[in-house]
Amino acid sequence: MKLGGIDEAGRGPVIGPMVICAVTVDEERLDELRELNVRDSKKVSPRRREELFEKLTEILDDYVILKLWPEEIDSRTGTLNEFEIENFIKALNSLRVKPEVLYVDAADVKEERFGDLIGERLNFKPRIVSEHRADDKYPPVSAASILAKVTRDREIERLKEEYGEIGSGYPSDPRTREFLIKYFREHGDFPPIVRRTWKTLRKLEESLRPKEPVQKSLTDFLR
Repeated sequence: MKLGGIDEAGRGPVIGPMVICAVTVDEERLDELRELNVRDSKKVSPRRREELFEKLTEILDDYVILKLWPEEIDSRTGTLNEFEIENFIKALNSLRVKPEVLYVDAADVKEERFGDLIGERLNFKPRIVSEHRADDKYPPVSAASILAKVTRDREIERLKEEYGEIGSGYPSDPRTREFLIKYFREHGDFPPIVRRTWKTLRKLEESLRPKEPVQKSLTDFLR
């Protein structure tokens, strides 16, 4: 039996892409994934993730990786959840080897609804298991999580070669915030690698832009 997993990396950062990965693996090779101790990519060190990337691609029957850059994220018409569902479907439909059982890391508060919305638009009909923290429960999702995270990390390193130290790309990272402030003060705008629709970025921009002088009327001066 073929098993599938899908997950994303980089949903929350203000810099860089969100990466989605869908995988298919034969049930008979699950033990190989377990022996590698695959789990949620956030619980695996960067060095170990890189080591696992090559090993996982040798074990998997198939995998698809989508890189969704800020311009595409900002131009979405719906919510971030709807955008994620749309691209989960795109990745899964692109698999050459289709899974019979699909494990999904649910982003929706309602886990089952998230899976149902994906299943309605797939070009194949797997049994879907949609749960929170699926990346820490099911090896196929863990594998997808690691491939997605490594891909995003590589893109961040590539951006650092072009822009210098940008940190992790998360708004809470002091290095990322320092980079954004410095860049804005030097260029009067943020670089094209940022997600302009993020509230944290808009608030930062408001704090950095010079305040318009208050125009006083003659009446104000006579008071």
